[in-house]
Amino acid sequence: MKLSGQDAKRFFARPDPKRAGLLIFGADAMRVALKRQQVIAALIGPQGEEEMRLTRINASDLRNDPAALSDAIKAQGFFPGPRVAFVEDATDQLADTIRTALADWREGDAQVIVTARQLTARSALRKLFEGHPDAYAAGIYDDPPGREEIEAELSRAGLTVERDAMADLTALSRALDPGDFRQTLEKLALYKFADGSPVTGADIAACAPSSTEADLDDVLAAVADSRTDEIGPIIQKLESQGVQPVSLCIGATRHFRILHAAASDPGGPGSGIARVRPPVFGPRREMMARQARKWGVNRLEQALSILIDTDLQLRSTSRAPAMALMERALIRLAMLGAR
Repeated sequence: MKLSGQDAKRFFARPDPKRAGLLIFGADAMRVALKRQQVIAALIGPQGEEEMRLTRINASDLRNDPAALSDAIKAQGFFPGPRVAFVEDATDQLADTIRTALADWREGDAQVIVTARQLTARSALRKLFEGHPDAYAAGIYDDPPGREEIEAELSRAGLTVERDAMADLTALSRALDPGDFRQTLEKLALYKFADGSPVTGADIAACAPSSTEADLDDVLAAVADSRTDEIGPIIQKLESQGVQPVSLCIGATRHFRILHAAASDPGGPGSGIARVRPPVFGPRREMMARQARKWGVNRLEQALSILIDTDLQLRSTSRAPAMALMERALIRLAMLGAR
């Protein structure tokens, strides 16, 4: 039988132990692995692997020993409780072997969990599980998690979240891959363990993965806030760290494009910043909303024009010192913002 949508989410959270098995397939190996972990944990509990109620079988091992899966399904362990036989990275070549094992399955045997990469509708493995009266097949696609899934993850991590921070988390879940998002939630759980208070936007900003432009934040804030005297020393520091002028120009252009999009938003700079992708959190979001209000659409368009001209000069055959050229452009921007 085929599982999709809400039916799949419910089954992952509470799998039926009286079913013979489940195939989980998808292009994103991390997403497949997370769903597989969720299902197995729901079936055998947190101590199941320690109690040897989980048998792992690699696809290559099963090809060499086709009876291994049937043996794992029927084997009785020392500890009582439900059991799982897990086949990892299966392919269509194993369809007949798995079909034989499922044909011998009886209630009380270990449940068969199989993972695979992306499978087409013609896949023999997929047809086996979708056509089996007592097994399921679920495809995992690159859709971002919904609010219900995020709330379930928060509940598992023991977190409560402020309403505004929930919007930040939802945006973050769409910007990160599932593994990084789960690690962020685990980091938040440790971060908030001491006081148990609700998660705020500032907490998310502290725990979210750093962007590649994080080292540029200081100089970009100085430019946008028109702190002209701070630009030179910060650029010297960045240059000593190996930051290239073109990278600095790209980061500045991205920053001012975000400000321009926020200033142009019908709901105002605050709501415009909230819709930025990738998301901006906590105090930095408030700072950028303030900068967008200060600059306004017209001056931001002038700033972008200066940055585009500078980018063209940096990529040209000009012999002018590149970092000095970039510093001059940033000082011009700071002076423009001060008018």
